[in-house]
Amino acid sequence: MLSDLEKLARECVIPRLNEHGYYYIDNFVGSTVGDCIYEEVRNLHSVGELRDGQLAGRRTGYSKRHLRGDQVAWVSGVKDRCNAIDFLLSLLDKLVILCGGKLGDYNIKDRSQAMVACYPGNGTGYVQHVDNPTGDGRCVTCIYYLNKNWDAKVDGGILRIFPEGKSYVVDVEPIFDRLLLFWSDRRNPHEVQPAYSVRYAITVWYFDAEERAEARTRYRNRAASGQATTFSS
Repeated sequence: MLSDLEKLARECVIPRLNEHGYYYIDNFVGSTVGDCIYEEVRNLHSVGELRDGQLAGRRTGYSKRHLRGDQVAWVSGVKDRCNAIDFLLSLLDKLVILCGGKLGDYNIKDRSQAMVACYPGNGTGYVQHVDNPTGDGRCVTCIYYLNKNWDAKVDGGILRIFPEGKSYVVDVEPIFDRLLLFWSDRRNPHEVQPAYSVRYAITVWYFDAEERAEARTRYRNRAASGQATTFSS
């Protein structure tokens, strides 16, 4: 598997991200492991661990269901008794490490926890937005999808990317065992179109070390002056 990841990093992820700004991989972990990840995500949902996704506010996050309709939980992996998710995270880490500092000019040394997300299938989505519009350190967004027998014509839920300066859009269906990677900054505004069936995904953000450190310094300075704002992971 390590040799497969090395080839994937060298021949696909590095050139496609650097040239186009996005890339997706099908059959990333295989159906057996994918099923285990799916069961952990579905269990988190069924026991009520997921909460309404938040939008950044001036002091605290706030939920606006017409703008963002997902429910989320932040997961560390083994610490949260999610061994299959932990395995997925370890593969993502290896893939990024194998890119060997060749993803743009970024120096990637850290990432967020995993954000497990569910759109409940009631026609909600997420309006067009940018993951990192303010320089918070996020440089690569990774989304792993868990939806079997997904038919976008019926189920909706497409992630649509609007690449900066391009006349086209990129539609990515959230099908089972698909991994999507794209730059997190203003180069890739994107939206989740309304989903009419339960839609699961796991998102991880990788951080540029210098930008992340600068963002943390700004946050501490604002906090010290009583002007703290939400700092999303």
